[in-house]
Amino acid sequence: MNLLITICARGGSKGIPGKNIKQVGGHPLIYYTIKAAKAYIERHGGELVLSTDSEKIREVARGCGLDTEYVRPDYLANDTCGKPDAIKDALLWSEKCYGKRYDMVLDLDVTSPIRTLDDIEQCVKIMEENPEALTIFSVNPCARNPYFNMVQMNDEGYYNVVLGGKYTTRQSAPKVYDMNASIYVYRRSIFEQEHPRAVTDKSLIFVMNHVCFDLDEPSDYDYLSYLVDTKRIIL
Repeated sequence: MNLLITICARGGSKGIPGKNIKQVGGHPLIYYTIKAAKAYIERHGGELVLSTDSEKIREVARGCGLDTEYVRPDYLANDTCGKPDAIKDALLWSEKCYGKRYDMVLDLDVTSPIRTLDDIEQCVKIMEENPEALTIFSVNPCARNPYFNMVQMNDEGYYNVVLGGKYTTRQSAPKVYDMNASIYVYRRSIFEQEHPRAVTDKSLIFVMNHVCFDLDEPSDYDYLSYLVDTKRIIL
């Protein structure tokens, strides 16, 4: 199987400025995802490409052992561009560069680094064992459930349960999960669509048995730094 691993890290983060290369545990954040990708390639093979519009991120990644010639176009580096569109461009560039057609794309998110090599291997294995599946992504069990204890405002200005509220106990409500943004595996055919998406009508999930979250707000970064500095987790 031909596998391409993508690491996407654009330079325009607003929630946590410079978060892709912000220091965590003595290393820039991107270091941990590069490390995970290289560990997978060492065991299973594949190619790795960095998708970024930032020369600073490219420079830091180079210092972490990942040097790539690919440059993400500006139109794929704004707040309105979906990540799968950026992955598609990196995929097509890589296929031309390496002269091969990839069967799958494994995307590892820089801002959700609490993953293990076993997590990655299991995601790829599940996709290999389910040829009809188009994507798989990592999730965690969630604390709130839109069928039971999440509310939204209705047209009259009052609040009710998001998805109807017909369930009276948390245990009886359909099981839902939080996407933690850490691992995505895409089958090559998904990128033949004009605007590919991670969640399709043939998507699978991989439930992580450990804490994992992505960094959206400064408090997320503080929490990750605390977990790493106190050795609650080892990245």
